[in-house]
Order: sequence, then structure tokens, then C-alpha cells
Amino acid sequence: MKLFTIQEANALLPTVRVIVARIQRAHRKLTQYRDEARKAAEAAEQGGGGIEQGVAYATVLTELTAEMSELDALGVQLKDFERGLIDFPSLRDGRVVLLCWQLGEGDELEWWHDVDAGFAGRTPL
Repeated sequence: MKLFTIQEANALLPTVRVIVARIQRAHRKLTQYRDEARKAAEAAEQGGGGIEQGVAYATVLTELTAEMSELDALGVQLKDFERGLIDFPSLRDGRVVLLCWQLGEGDELEWWHDVDAGFAGRTPL
């Protein structure tokens, strides 16, 4: 697990912002296929199946996976697709904590929380 200083996370934020926005777009597209994909999965259990717009669905799924992999390769953790919520693991007082940011917030990180506290435990930096 990569650990970030606040400065490192802030420096990476412009890149992460772009990736998270692309993840959100792909996720929104993917949700358009949710019902059709669910029906296809149920039909597959009975020997049928297929999704009418299968190529488009697969393309969006591939885009989403690639963007998530890019974020993961940077060491950033995606917590919520819809909110664009991400965490940067960091050290604080000798323990691992998460520097927390979501799309729509400022150009610098302002929050952190303990690993097990989640969003509700956000504390100002």
C-alpha cells in the first residue's frame, strides 16, 4: 500500500480529479444497462441470455475497469462511484489513516479519517 503525504496527495489531485470524473461518466453509462444485464444473467441460468446492446455494454465496462485500474495503480482508493469519493492512505501519529476527498471539493485535501471510521468520521486536517 502506497502512503501519501498531504503534499503528495495534493500534487496528485488534479490527475485524480480527471480520472474520477471519467469513472463517474462510465459508471453512469453502465447503470443504463443494469436491468438488461440482470435479465440476461437470469436468462443465462436457464440456457439463454445475451444483452441486446452487448458490445456497447462491454465497451463501457472495459472503460470503467481501465479507469479504476489507473486509479489503483496510483495507490488511490475509490470509495463511492456516484459521489466521486476517494481516499489516499497516509501516516498520522504513527498509524495509517485516510486522507479523504470527493469531486466538487476544493483543489486541496481538507479532511482525513481513521481507516475504520469512514466518511462519517471525517475530521478537518
